[in-house]
Amino acid sequence: MADPKGFMTTPRQEWPRRPVEERVRDWHEVYVPGALLPIVSKQADRCMDCGIPFCHHACPLGNLIPEWNDLVSREDWRAASDRLHATNNFPEFTGRLCPAPCEAGCVLAINQPAVTIKNVECAIADRAWEEGFTSPRPPERLSGRTVAVIGSGPTGLAAAQQLTRAGHTVAVYERDDRLGGLMRYGIPAFKMEKHHLERRLEQMRAEGTKFRPSTAVGQDIGAAELRSRYDAVVVATGATAWRELPVPGRELAGVHQAMEYLPQANRVCEGDLEVSPLSAAGKHVVIVGGGDTGADCLGTAVREGAASVTQLDIYAQPGTERDEDAEPWPTYPKLYRLSAAHEEARDLGTAPAADADARLFAASTLRFGGDAEGRVRRLHLVEVDAGRRPVPGSERTLPADLVLLALGFSGPDRSDGLVDQLGLELEPRGTLARDAGFATNVPGVFAAGDAARGQSLIVWAIAEGRAVAAAVDRYLTGRSRLPAPISPYDRPMTV
Repeated sequence: MADPKGFMTTPRQEWPRRPVEERVRDWHEVYVPGALLPIVSKQADRCMDCGIPFCHHACPLGNLIPEWNDLVSREDWRAASDRLHATNNFPEFTGRLCPAPCEAGCVLAINQPAVTIKNVECAIADRAWEEGFTSPRPPERLSGRTVAVIGSGPTGLAAAQQLTRAGHTVAVYERDDRLGGLMRYGIPAFKMEKHHLERRLEQMRAEGTKFRPSTAVGQDIGAAELRSRYDAVVVATGATAWRELPVPGRELAGVHQAMEYLPQANRVCEGDLEVSPLSAAGKHVVIVGGGDTGADCLGTAVREGAASVTQLDIYAQPGTERDEDAEPWPTYPKLYRLSAAHEEARDLGTAPAADADARLFAASTLRFGGDAEGRVRRLHLVEVDAGRRPVPGSERTLPADLVLLALGFSGPDRSDGLVDQLGLELEPRGTLARDAGFATNVPGVFAAGDAARGQSLIVWAIAEGRAVAAAVDRYLTGRSRLPAPISPYDRPMTV
C-alpha cells in the first residue's frame, strides 16, 4: 500500500462527464478528456491491499487489481501496464464498457464507496498506449498449426491474439465489413470511440493475426470446407439471435429490434451513411427493455434529436442501497444506476411521463397501435406487480413513432447455416453445447463466448477467449502454457 490511510482520507472521485448540453451534440465519449489522470493516483491509493482481494473473484479475468492499484499510486505506469495486460488483452475496452463487478466485490465496498477500479484500469490502458508500452508481441517461432476463429468480438479477438502469440497461424473470419463484432456496430461511439478498437486490431495484425472481414462462414464459405482447411476452429459468433415481443401490432412499420437500429447509427459515425434510415429525429421513441442495450438506444435517440424517448423496464425500480439479505456483498447487486444516457434523458426531460428519468419501471407492453398506413403510432402498456401480473386499472398509452425492442439475445444466429453445416449440438436454451475443455461434438471445433455461454459481460467474453485459446493450444500441441482464467461452467458469484 502506497498510502495505508488512503481509504480513510480520500473520498471516491470518478472520471467526470462532459456537460449534458455539450455531449449530446456529438458522438464523442461522454467523459472529460484528460480529466482522469490527475485524480487516478489518489484514487488508487484508496485500495486497501486486503489479504483476500474479492475483486479478483468478482472478475472472471482474475485481474491483479491490488497490484496495479499500488503501482498506479506510485505512478509506475509501465509496471502497472504489465500487470494489467498479464490478465486482460483489451483493458481499454473493459475500462469503458464493463459494469465493473470487481467494484461490487471490493472489500472497501462493505461499508464505503468502492475503489474506482474501472477508472484506474482505463487510465493504465490509455497511458500504456500513450507511452508505447503496447508494442506488438509476435511469436519467436511458428508452430506450423493453423486455427480459424469465427467472429471478431471480444471473445474471438482475445482467442486469436493468445493463439497467435503462442505461435499458431490464426485467421479471424467476420461476416460484417468491419471487425469488432458488437463493439463495432452495437456499442455507440459515445461509450467507446472506435479508434480504441482500430489500434488493437493494428497491434494484432503486426503480431501476425490474419483477418477476413465480409466473410460469412456458412454462406460465403462453407463451414465444412473451412473446417477442412484448418487444424482447429473456434466458433465465437456471439449470441446474436434477438428475443422477440409477440404482441398485437408487432408487424407495424416502425417497430424494430435494437440491433437493427444501433448499427445504422454507428454506420453514420463511420461515414457510410449521411443519415440513418431508422433515425429517431423528430419521432416519439419508446424502448422496450431496461438493460444496457436499451440505454444505448436511449443515448443514440437523444443524439439523433428525438421528440421524446421513454424506456420501459418490466422490473420494479430498484433501490440505491444493497439489499444485504437478497444480494449480500460481494455479489453484484441490482441497484438504481444512472448511466450517462439516463442522465442525459433526465436533464433534457425527454420523457415527461417516466418515473425518475427516461425509464418507466414495472411496465409491460400490451400491444401496438398504428395508423391507416400501417405505421406504429402508440404503445399500450400496463403496470405489473412483482410477479409480472397486470395491475388492474393501470393501462395507459404512450405516443410512439419508433419502437425499439431491446429484450436481449437467446443464442447464436442460425440463419447463416454455420451451426447446421458443422452439425453442432445445442443446449436446450439454444446455445452451443461444449464439454469441460470448450470442445463441441465435432472434433477440432471449439465454442466460446456468448454463443456457448449465453448473453454475458465483456469481461466474461474476454475470459472465454483466453480460456478457449489455452484449450485449443493444448489440443494442437499436447500441452499449453496459456492462462485459462475460467472453465465453461463458471458463473458470476451469486447467493
